[in-house]
Amino acid sequence: MASLKKIALLTSGGDAPGMNAAVRAVTRGALAEGWEVFGVRNGFAGLVADTLEPLAARDVGGIIQHGGTVLGSARSPEFKEPAGRAQALRNLAARGIDAMVVIGGNGSQTGSASLAKEGFAVVGVASTIDNDLYGTDVSIGADTAVNITLEAIDRLRTTASSHQRAFAVETMGRDCGYIALMAGIAGGAEVIALPEEEISPAEVAERLRAAYQRGKTHALVVIAEGARCGVRELVAYYEGQGRSIGFDLRVTRLGHVVRGGSPTAADRVLATRLGAAAVDCLARGESGVVVGTLCSEIASTPLAEVAGRTRPAHAELLELARVMAM
Repeated sequence: MASLKKIALLTSGGDAPGMNAAVRAVTRGALAEGWEVFGVRNGFAGLVADTLEPLAARDVGGIIQHGGTVLGSARSPEFKEPAGRAQALRNLAARGIDAMVVIGGNGSQTGSASLAKEGFAVVGVASTIDNDLYGTDVSIGADTAVNITLEAIDRLRTTASSHQRAFAVETMGRDCGYIALMAGIAGGAEVIALPEEEISPAEVAERLRAAYQRGKTHALVVIAEGARCGVRELVAYYEGQGRSIGFDLRVTRLGHVVRGGSPTAADRVLATRLGAAAVDCLARGESGVVVGTLCSEIASTPLAEVAGRTRPAHAELLELARVMAM
C-alpha cells in the first residue's frame, strides 16, 4: 500500500503465550517501513472506545519472554453490532489510520473479517492455544500450552507410580482437543479423551483395568475440558466400579494455568515470523487475510475462508496413543 502511513495493532480473544512477541514483531517491522504504529488497548472493545496509543520501538522492548498480552484483551458485544463497528471505523479514520493487524484466534479473526467486508485493510495473525484456526498448521501459543500440560503430566506420573494410582488430568480445550492429544501422546497417557472423538466412562475404565492387569504401576488419562467423557462423568462411574478397576483415581484440573507462563522458543520464533509476515502483507498491498504456516512455510489465507471455521484435532492419532500405551 503505497499511501500507508499509520497502522493499528490489537490482541483479541483468549491470551496466548507469544502474543507479546508478535506485538513486538509487528511494531518494529512497521517502524522499519517508516509507518506510525498505534496499539489498541483491550482488543475490539478498545477500538470502539478509542483507547489507542502510539507505540515506539522501546515500548515493546523486554516483552518477548512474557506470557499474556501487554495490550490487553476483552470481550466486546458492541463490536458485534453494526453500530459498534461503525464507531470503530470512525475512530480509526479520525486518527488517519490506514490498516490494522489483529493477533488472535477464531473469534478475533471473525471480527477481522467483518472489518475487511467494510473495506478496511486488515491482516490477522494466527494466535490461539487450541490450535484450531483454519488456514495454519500451528498457531502462536499452542506449543507452550502443550508443554505446560506435559510438564504437569510428567510430575503426576511420578506420584501416580509411587502410590499405584490413576490420574485424570483435565486440560484446556472446550471445542478442540489439540492440547490434550499432543500432551497425552508425548506423556504416554493410557487414555486420551477429546471433543472430536466420543469415548464412554466405561471404556476409559476398561482400559485402566487392562493396564492394571498388565502389571502397570500407574495410569494416566488426559481429558480435554470439552470432551463428552469429562472428569465428572469418569469420577461418577469410578465411584460405582472403582474396586473392580484396580487403580485408585485422582483428578487434577489444570484450568487457566495452561494459558500462562513464558512462551517457548518455538512460540517466540513463530510469533516473530508471523508478525513480520503481517507487515510484509500490508507493505505489498495484501490485506483481508490471516497469516500462518502451512507445511512450515509462511502462508496467507483469505479471512472470508477463515471466519466461522475451525480445524479439529487429528483424532486418528488416538490409535497411535492406544498402541503406545500397551
